[in-house]
Amino acid sequence: MPTLTPRTTASLAGLLAAVLLSSSCSYEATRPAPTPIPPGIPPAPGVPVPTIDINAPGRTSDQLREWAAGINEPMNIPVAALAAYGNAAETMRQTRPECTLAWTTLAGIGHVETRHGRYRGAMLNDDGYALPPIIGIKLDGSPGFADIPDTDGGRWDGDTEHDRAVGPMQFIPESWNKYGRDANGDGVADPNQIDDAAVSAARLLCETGGDLSVAENWQRAILAYNASGEYVMNVRDAAAAYSVGTTAP
Repeated sequence: MPTLTPRTTASLAGLLAAVLLSSSCSYEATRPAPTPIPPGIPPAPGVPVPTIDINAPGRTSDQLREWAAGINEPMNIPVAALAAYGNAAETMRQTRPECTLAWTTLAGIGHVETRHGRYRGAMLNDDGYALPPIIGIKLDGSPGFADIPDTDGGRWDGDTEHDRAVGPMQFIPESWNKYGRDANGDGVADPNQIDDAAVSAARLLCETGGDLSVAENWQRAILAYNASGEYVMNVRDAAAAYSVGTTAP
């Protein structure tokens, strides 16, 4: 068996490095450049949502599953969540056209809040419920958090002392009492169900922001959802990424 001398070993190492460098350069040359995320507020509306019958019986977001399944993978959004965002945006377009709410904004919020119902291992089931339920921390005035005494008797968050954010869009019960609506046709407005949560978030945004095509109105609406400048920019970045069909940062 031949013995490798130091020079032979060095030569092989150099050859291997050259091969790896060549392969790396070739890969870098052929790898597509990442899609740039456009700046500006409000984020662009993204792929148009098909017109649907928002008054049809049952779960109207089912009418958008084919649309959602055709575009969701590059954005890493579950089909059920994307269909819910589209359904909510289309509902607002038909009932409150002056709001000009885009599904990308709802998706931006869904990403920042719970990664579209996937926070800490949760998943959206076939009926659009986040399982296990996503319940936020106790809002008891601890440093960095609001102090919100219980408003729902623990119905949604299981806490009879303080409110907690609930579901894939992280509604606090106090806000859910005001904006919560049924959107999946079962007659119950449930913050744990993505269709209900998305259309309720749309109502909150439209009522607090007005015409969301205006930058300051869009920012005001997002601040009404969460009063944090950093939150506004995180939602903006995610929504802008979805507007060009790529994953959120």
